[in-house]
Formats: sequence, structure tokens, C-alpha cells
Amino acid sequence: MSPTIVYIIAGYLLLLAVIYLVQERFIFKPERLRPDFQFRYDQPFEELFFDPAPGVRINGLHFKVERPRGIILYFHGNTRSIKGWGKFARDFTRYGYEVVMVDYRGFGKSTGKRSESQLIQDAQFVYSQLAAVHGEQHLLAYGRSMGSGFAARLASDNRPRYLILDAPYYSFAKVVKRFLPILPVRWVLRYHLRTDLWIRKVQCHTYILHGTKDRLIPIRHSERLQALNPRRITLIRIEGGRHNNLPDFPEYHAFIRDILQE
Repeated sequence: MSPTIVYIIAGYLLLLAVIYLVQERFIFKPERLRPDFQFRYDQPFEELFFDPAPGVRINGLHFKVERPRGIILYFHGNTRSIKGWGKFARDFTRYGYEVVMVDYRGFGKSTGKRSESQLIQDAQFVYSQLAAVHGEQHLLAYGRSMGSGFAARLASDNRPRYLILDAPYYSFAKVVKRFLPILPVRWVLRYHLRTDLWIRKVQCHTYILHGTKDRLIPIRHSERLQALNPRRITLIRIEGGRHNNLPDFPEYHAFIRDILQE
């Protein structure tokens, strides 16, 4: 083997090692909040804390309404914190639904070391706590982008009223493979989030909303998910919608209204 080939192989292996070690910096873009940070919104809410494991605290917000018709457990995308995501609670409270948003470990005020299995366990802990108080029949799981995988996993392991996915991925590995085709994701990626496997086990009806101009996670991801179970999965196309602007479209809000008022 020539020295050139040896250097190329060594360089590639070094690149894989670096990607394995630093990938969380590219996957997660958290906003951290001081423990004494005060949330402020123009609608009633309560700050929540969950303790799913020793040394781990998950921060959440519970947006409230009078005589709620149900509760949305909302899993946000891979950026910011519930400080910024909280404004989207109005998309659901206006139709009589309460909303509980939680931050992942390392986001906002939430603490703890992250891994895929730990984040899934946190989601299940929060869901179980809410179900014990409010009744599982009143819970709806909503996942936005990165959060769609956690919502799908919850719905596969439990029985929420509905599952709603906003710009989901077929699997997280498929998203990464699209941008890094030379990466052996099976061996290097620490987050696989197999929505394609989990959604097959979901017993409730699933609604998927996806923009037709989404360049980060193309709508074909949702089309493939729907094809796995067309009778239980409804795909709603937002014409012209991109990855981060679906709430700018009146059609998005009309579909949310129709789903929640069924």
C-alpha cells in the first residue's frame, strides 16, 4: 500500500473520530437560561420541573385555558429553548387546548447529559406524569422537526389521542446522509431516531404537516412515512412552505383547527 493511500485512510479515520466526538455541536443548538430566568407571556402559564433521573431536571411550561379540551405535549426543534418556542402555544390554546412544552437536556434550564435513549426516557417520564394527572385520553403528542422523532416514539409506546408531526424526518440518519453522503452513519452517528420504525406501531391517527418547499427535510420524508400506513396517517401539504415558516401560512392554522376540533 502506497504512503499516499495510507495518509488518505488515516485522514478519513481521523475525520470520522472527530465527527463522532463533536457531532452534538452540529445537531443541537441550545439556548441556555439562568436558573432564575423569569418567563413572560401574554397568556396564563405555569412553570414546571420534572426529575426523571438523579441529577437531571427537565424544565417545562404549561400554557393553560379554561375548560380545556385536551393537552398538547409539544416537542420542539433542535434550536433555542422553550423561551422562544413558547409563542407557538397560542396556535393550540386558541382552540381550547392546553400546551406543555419541555426543554431537552442542556436546553434552557434543563440539565443532564444527553443521549438518544436518555432523551426518550425523559419524554416518557413527562408523558407518564401528565397522563397520571390528566388522563392519557386527553393527551396529544406534537413533534416539530427534531422533536418529531420523540413524539413518534412516545405515540408508539403509549396511547395518546392523536400524534401530530410537523416537518418530520423518515429517520434522522437519512437527513444526515443527505448532507454527508460519505459518512458511515450506522457506525458514527449517535442519534438515529427511527421514526420510520416507531410510526408503524402507533395506534392513534397521525397527522403530518409538511411544506412543499422544505429544503432541510424535503417533503419526500413525510410521503415515505405516510406510505407505511396510509389508513392511519394523513399527510397535509402546505404549498410553498419551507422548514421554519409553516405558522406563517393560514393553511397551517386552518389544518390545526380542523385536527383539534374533530
